[in-house]
Amino acid sequence: MKTILSQKLPRITKNRKKLEKLLNVRITNRGKEVFVEGEAEDEFIAEKVIDALNFGFPFSIAILVKEEDFLFEVLNIKDYTTRDDLKRIRARIIGTKGGTLATLHQLTKCNFELNENRVGIIGEAEHIENAQEAVISIVQGSKQSNVYSFLEKNQVKPVIDLGLKDSVNK
Repeated sequence: MKTILSQKLPRITKNRKKLEKLLNVRITNRGKEVFVEGEAEDEFIAEKVIDALNFGFPFSIAILVKEEDFLFEVLNIKDYTTRDDLKRIRARIIGTKGGTLATLHQLTKCNFELNENRVGIIGEAEHIENAQEAVISIVQGSKQSNVYSFLEKNQVKPVIDLGLKDSVNK
């Protein structure tokens, strides 16, 4: 049984039935503690999904972490800069009317969420590395246009399926 401290408990309790069904676990809570019971692998995946929900991702995006190819990564802005004006750095990441985040989402095919001085990224494993590089570059002061051109040059090539992966019929 895993125990997770949740700051955004209503987001989890509201979606409890869906989470239990999709993740094959049993979720209970006492106060701000969330308890997850199930098989070890299912508990691990459920913990990642709940962490994504706690971070601020919408349910539809947080549940993607359940998929085999998707990862949830968190970057701490303070780890990549010595500047004190973190408000300005967060503003650079968001961009005018969310433009920078929207462009990063289009170029990297990853979902981004800002929470205080941390940036959460959910995306396919191949795309996460480029998304992290882009965010770190913006934090360190690179122009957005230079970051966009870097992402366009370093687009991940689509993987050719050789029939080795298990096909999932939906």
